[in-house]
Amino acid sequence: MGRARLHALILVAMLAPACKETTIDERPCPPEGTTLTYESFGKGFMDQHCQGCHGVPSKDRKGAPSGYDFGSAEDVRRWRSRIFSRAAADNTTMPPGPDDPPRDEREKLAEWLACGAP
Repeated sequence: MGRARLHALILVAMLAPACKETTIDERPCPPEGTTLTYESFGKGFMDQHCQGCHGVPSKDRKGAPSGYDFGSAEDVRRWRSRIFSRAAADNTTMPPGPDDPPRDEREKLAEWLACGAP
C-alpha cells in the first residue's frame, strides 16, 4: 500500500465518527418489498466491492478487522446494519479507494439490506 493511500485511509478513519451516517432504521424496506436477492444482486456487490478485504480467504485484509467477513448470505445478514452504515445509501466510508460503487449501486444496496438481504 502506498504512503498516500495509507494516509488517506487514516484520515477517513479519523473523520468517520464526525460524519452523520444514515442508519438502516432510517431507510425501511419499501412497502412493495424488493426484487433484489442475494443471488441477483448481493453476492455480486459483495464480491466486487467487499470481498477483497472482508473475504474469509483473503490473505491481505488491508486493515479490515477479523470477524467482519461477508463471504455468505448469512454473513451479510449478520452484519447488514454495519454494512449499511458504511456502504449503503449516502454512507461512503467503505470501500475506500478510487473504485467506489456508483451511487445507484449504493441505493440498491440500501434497499436490499433494509429488506433483510433476501
